[in-house]
Amino acid sequence: MADERTTPAAVPQSRAIPAHRTRISLVWIVPIVAAVAGGWVAMTRILAEGPKIVITFSSADGLEAGKTKIHYKGVEVGTLTTIRLSEDHRRVIATAQMAPKTEDFLVADTQFWVVKPRISGANVTGLGTLISGSFIGMEIGTSTESKREFVALETPPIISGGAPGRFFVLKTSNLGSLDRGTPVFFRRLQVGEVASYQLDKDGRMFTMRIFVRAPYDQYVNPNTRFWQASGVDVQLSAGGLKVQTESILSILIGGIAFETPPDSPITSPADEDSMFTLFANHADAYEPPPRNPQTYQLIFKDSVRGLTPGAPVEFRGIRIGQVSDIRAQFNMKNLDFSVPVTIELDPQRLGVRIADQVPMAEQRAARRKLIDSLVAHGVRAQLRTGNLLTGSVFVALDFFPKAKPATIDWSQSPVRLPTISGDLQRTEAKVEDIVEKIDQVPFVEIGQELRGALAQLNLTLASARGTLDNASAFVAPDSPQSQQLSNTMEEVSRAALSLRVLADYLEQHPEALIRGKQGEAK
Repeated sequence: MADERTTPAAVPQSRAIPAHRTRISLVWIVPIVAAVAGGWVAMTRILAEGPKIVITFSSADGLEAGKTKIHYKGVEVGTLTTIRLSEDHRRVIATAQMAPKTEDFLVADTQFWVVKPRISGANVTGLGTLISGSFIGMEIGTSTESKREFVALETPPIISGGAPGRFFVLKTSNLGSLDRGTPVFFRRLQVGEVASYQLDKDGRMFTMRIFVRAPYDQYVNPNTRFWQASGVDVQLSAGGLKVQTESILSILIGGIAFETPPDSPITSPADEDSMFTLFANHADAYEPPPRNPQTYQLIFKDSVRGLTPGAPVEFRGIRIGQVSDIRAQFNMKNLDFSVPVTIELDPQRLGVRIADQVPMAEQRAARRKLIDSLVAHGVRAQLRTGNLLTGSVFVALDFFPKAKPATIDWSQSPVRLPTISGDLQRTEAKVEDIVEKIDQVPFVEIGQELRGALAQLNLTLASARGTLDNASAFVAPDSPQSQQLSNTMEEVSRAALSLRVLADYLEQHPEALIRGKQGEAK
């Protein structure tokens, strides 16, 4: 038992000992390296692919995902990856993958368009796509604002960015045969093209942008005149027939020409996008603009057929203004119909030259004095035919000494000038009088009397025919009258022979008239 009470030997106290971390297993090294390498490759590929952009087109004609390329100056810089319709189904949205290092190309004014065969004005482009297929052209803008979504142009730009020269703006009311790409001429040398045009919001004028290449753009200054040089300008005057054209190309597709009048002051070249008026022809372009034109009104009761706004107003063959408005007017009081024609006269072309320093009141007084004097001496407005082929009419101011006296009422607005009927209307009136007189001739009675006279003439002719028949029977060879006439003629012949013998004998023996015939005494 004592043994059992023996204290047991001391047992060492246990304690927790932390486990030592082991090194990474070689099994995990391979996936980690593969993931890092894959991420590097993906990032490298993303950086190598370049940016993605979205281009909106009006149609997908000629486009194909994965094949259609984007070219800049003949270098491939991108490829279309997807093509889809917009939500409203009206447009085509294409996604393109651009080449690396093209971020600087994608700015706010960068332009894209589909390159395919086109004929515009004098330019024929995209013929190479007949074999290679369509591609997307690109023009890098100059903006600093980055952009990733673009709307493609319907037609390619005529002028490539960076081309030396300047753009100018022209205003015209009639586009004529002008189009994008129409050539621009300076002294019959092609120096530019029409870049674009559009109709103004009010629908009255066209705004056209043209590009003039350097160094010819320096010849455009504020006094330069532009006009349409389309077709052939033919003028027939006292100097003969004049035919003017810029080139064969302008005859076929039209054109625009510009020059500066020689008498214009020398100025610096016009600024970029300066605005000019595009005249219809060379004559209109060189016609000096009116200074302070005066508005007057003419009341015509004649037909104004052929008279149009812009028609000239001439004073003895000199153009002094133009027609600005034509309207119809009906007076309910006296049931009178007339046509008021508004004209604009240039006082300088009418002969009024007043210094600019003269007060406006004195200028108006001088003009009124001139108009009053002209009207007092018989000046009247008249419609005249300007061209027999086209039937155009113009307003002519001329002296008519036999015209009724007239005065000017300067309180009216606009002031009315006296008029007189045109030569054509007076000729028509004379013709109408002649026709009325002809209508008054009794052709029916004259015809009846003529018919009776012809019947009487027939009777007379029948009687004459009977007399001729009797005369023919009288002179017939076997008639008794004819035999008696023959015997009578024979006796007359014998008597004539005896007279001839007696005359011969008396010529030889004139004394026989006294003595008698010798031998008779025996």
